[in-house]
Amino acid sequence: MSEPVITARNLTKEFVRDEFRVTALKEVDIDVQKGEFVALMGPSGSGKSTLLHLIAAMDYATGGEIRVLGHNLRELNDRQIAHWRNENVGFIFQSFNLIPVLTAMENVELPLKLTNLKKQERLDHAATALKLVGLGDRMNHFPRQLSGGQEQRVAIARAIVTDPALILADEPTGNLDAGSAQEILTILSRLNKEFSKTIVMVTHDPHAAHFATHIRHLEKGELLAEGVVPAQ
Repeated sequence: MSEPVITARNLTKEFVRDEFRVTALKEVDIDVQKGEFVALMGPSGSGKSTLLHLIAAMDYATGGEIRVLGHNLRELNDRQIAHWRNENVGFIFQSFNLIPVLTAMENVELPLKLTNLKKQERLDHAATALKLVGLGDRMNHFPRQLSGGQEQRVAIARAIVTDPALILADEPTGNLDAGSAQEILTILSRLNKEFSKTIVMVTHDPHAAHFATHIRHLEKGELLAEGVVPAQ
């Protein structure tokens, strides 16, 4: 059996605020296999986004180990992390994070500017990604000309344009109406089933979580055993 895409052991993250030490994650153990779609659920402050940021190497653990796609993230320097992330990880934010003065095409092309692809190759890849999310007719629109659901689809196209092995989504439907949320979740499910993308999604929405193949719950920084749901 191949190595899991994500392996964490005793993963701990502490923050120091004023003179107080706050434990955001406490000795988390998790394995995510290739092709899984994992939903991380839990109340606000349970550590969901913290765990996602550690997986993406957007933050560093204060204890334990984490390996993602065969790399021990704590052994990589900042430059190596940036290169590794751009090649292997697509990150989808709740707030879209599009650049308002750039068109949809230009926003999606951005990650490719860190590659050796020529301009036309970058544009071809960006166009393919936008068509995949159903925005082939919106390539030259600016974010202000798009609905929230369309903006999030542009953000997904940007996340997948480098063909990453791992997609991380932090409350990707949190700012959307029910209809737009359904479209986004359907796209993520398709990326998982048809394109074998491994996905880890943070959500507080049970409907969204049911699009995943596995649901894990966090409570007060601790990851509950698979199948265990916290008491209401």
